[in-house]
Amino acid sequence: MSAHTPTRRLTIRDIAAMRQRGEAIAMLTAYDATMARLVEMAGTDMILIGDSLGNVVLGHETTLPVTLDDMIRHAAAVKRGSSRALLVCDLPFGSVSGPDAALANAVRVMKETGVEAVKVEGGLVMVPVVERLVAHGIAVIAHIGLTPQAVHQMGGYYMHGKDEASAARLRQEAKALEAAGAFAIVLECVTPALAAEITHALTIPTIGIGSGKDCAGQVLVINDLIGLNTSPPPSFAKPRADVAAIIRAAVGDYVAETKAERQPIPLPRRAE
Repeated sequence: MSAHTPTRRLTIRDIAAMRQRGEAIAMLTAYDATMARLVEMAGTDMILIGDSLGNVVLGHETTLPVTLDDMIRHAAAVKRGSSRALLVCDLPFGSVSGPDAALANAVRVMKETGVEAVKVEGGLVMVPVVERLVAHGIAVIAHIGLTPQAVHQMGGYYMHGKDEASAARLRQEAKALEAAGAFAIVLECVTPALAAEITHALTIPTIGIGSGKDCAGQVLVINDLIGLNTSPPPSFAKPRADVAAIIRAAVGDYVAETKAERQPIPLPRRAE
């Protein structure tokens, strides 16, 4: 490829083709231009600007305080750092209170960031939302299982689909969201056996997180992948590096060198 040949950005048609030929889909989060460029250079197919930025960037305990303005600011930065990966922006808590609100907020995200798709959390209640967005030309990824925006209503973070009632509900939600027009579905903390079953029942790709290895793809929070945390990552995330340790060591060396190289500088004498 010529150095002057423009890079073609992946589309939802490319993602669908990957599912059809059985090629796994690699997805990661990014929240700024530099990280977007790095994960894309490493071959990531899709980048999620996740509302997880509330936890790993903004310091909140949950994703609930994240605003639409927060998402737009970070998604626009990711867009500026990216040229190939398909970009997906989370619609945060409170921005999808119904089809009309969801459409207005999704349109704003698309116009102000340049991403290719949005992601919405929730099951059957999100079916009319997905239908409305898709009808207006907006590509949508659905998200079921553990949905962090509903953490308080769910009563915490735990594995979903363990009992038959929960499993039946997730099967129904997945099929309904596919029929509504979602081009992919995130399965978060769904039992691996059920995640595999849902994956084989759908023609659109499932993107797992904490749901085993039999989904069509996987997404992780980039900080969990590279060990850029000050607290332990989720049990399903296996850090491939310890970037936090590298930062601590580099900053420690800098601080020690700065203090060692500089002698005390006396204050100027006051005029008598």
